[in-house]
Amino acid sequence: MSLMKQKELKKTVAPFEKTDSKASIRQLINTLLPLAVLWYAAYLSLSVSYWLTLAFALVTAGFVIRTFIIFHDCCHQSFFKSKLANEIIGTITGVLTLCPYQQWKYSHSVHHATSSNLDKRGTGDIWVLTVEEYKASSFWRRLAYRLYRNPLVMFGLGPISVFLIEYRFNRKAAKRRERLNTYITNFSIVALYALLIWAIGWQAFLLVQGPVFFISGLFGIWLFYVQHQFEDSYFENEEEWSYVKAAVEGSSYYKLPRPLQWITGNIGFHHVHHLSPKVPNYNLEQAHNFAAPLQMATTITLKTSLKSLRFKLWDEHNKTFVTFKDIRTVSPSSKKAILAAGTATPPGLDSRQPSLQGK
Repeated sequence: MSLMKQKELKKTVAPFEKTDSKASIRQLINTLLPLAVLWYAAYLSLSVSYWLTLAFALVTAGFVIRTFIIFHDCCHQSFFKSKLANEIIGTITGVLTLCPYQQWKYSHSVHHATSSNLDKRGTGDIWVLTVEEYKASSFWRRLAYRLYRNPLVMFGLGPISVFLIEYRFNRKAAKRRERLNTYITNFSIVALYALLIWAIGWQAFLLVQGPVFFISGLFGIWLFYVQHQFEDSYFENEEEWSYVKAAVEGSSYYKLPRPLQWITGNIGFHHVHHLSPKVPNYNLEQAHNFAAPLQMATTITLKTSLKSLRFKLWDEHNKTFVTFKDIRTVSPSSKKAILAAGTATPPGLDSRQPSLQGK
């Protein structure tokens, strides 16, 4: 795609960046009201059957994800025209989804600015190693990476690690405003949970909120994972990297059944969102349908998306994701050569395990 065509594509979706305050308010009502009602219904069902409670919890978790999409749009300043309104609603929905507004806003903006850039990995994205980096890594780094990419760890421990632990702490370089917002969010979460425990008891609270939290966290991580980790994705080094290509080729179109598309706030049109983060979630589908080049993005379905669980490493030579079984260990001499070339740890990616966040 030429530079001229890239600019034209961005201009094509510009009209859809317009925020509709009435649509935003409607979405707040049809998301937060059902969330509260369903949570209460899950609590009432405890006296009937816990299987019924789990059924309610599953649907409630869907509305938590939809609440997160509102939070997500607020972070992009695309839900309301007013910056203050976005910050207020973003902070409130951040409490409901356990995400500090200012902290997540920062890391997610870095994710958008560096998505699919091999030289700028490590903030707000999934940990990805190239084949050569993996081969040149120590035993312990390989083990850490294998554990991190294991579905049981990523989707089982991931929600607890990210939403309960990681988001409770400020990053080292956080400024005063961001730190204060994290403290306010944490205090509000404790206050809300304490109130609910006082009202219904800690056991009932855990029986309802436990599955709601875990299910929403699991599927939240899954949505972010699957929309960047597909076989023919896009990754390039800084000198070859293109923002538009990273959006259209490095983000998928996750074609979901209508009910799931609605509950996930159209986030399946992830390629449109990455191309223009200012497009509110309720305009993403229209932008996709209007711009023909966007319809050429990689389309995945519920069935085909499961294949992404197999993809572990990025093959720079063949421009594709591969499995651990697809590679062979390099010889010691080759390993030294790779290390000498500086490919073991690219700029922006240290040996620490990056966050699972993002969505």
